Amino acid sequence: MNTIHVDVVSAEESIYSGEARFVALPGESGELGIYPRHTPLITRIKAGSVRIETADGGEEFVFVAGGILEVQPDCVTVLSDTAIRGKDLDEEKANAAKALAEEALKNAKSEIDMARATSELAVLAAQLSALRKYRKK
Repeated sequence: MNTIHVDVVSAEESIYSGEARFVALPGESGELGIYPRHTPLITRIKAGSVRIETADGGEEFVFVAGGILEVQPDCVTVLSDTAIRGKDLDEEKANAAKALAEEALKNAKSEIDMARATSELAVLAAQLSALRKYRKK
């Protein structure tokens, strides 16, 4: 069976390390699908779900808040400041943070404050979307 080694790493810890048949994640220019022996690649990724089809046929979901992807024929590495296992996503916490970001956007006094709040809202929307995908699995 053909597999590829996958590592998903956050600033704090290794989130996932193991063999996979397939990996799908949100690339900067669109969704990326990676199989074993993929062409080498380095690219930025957007906030969203990393879906890993494990060697035993199971699935793992990890939310990443953007980052860098490196692909080698036998290894995939996802580096992200923030990465959360699908099972650890907290919808209540994400909705509360979204409400705070929306309030910050309403009260923004400068373009920098507005950009910061808009960016935070985009990440939280991606996190909530990842949560919904994880729950469907």
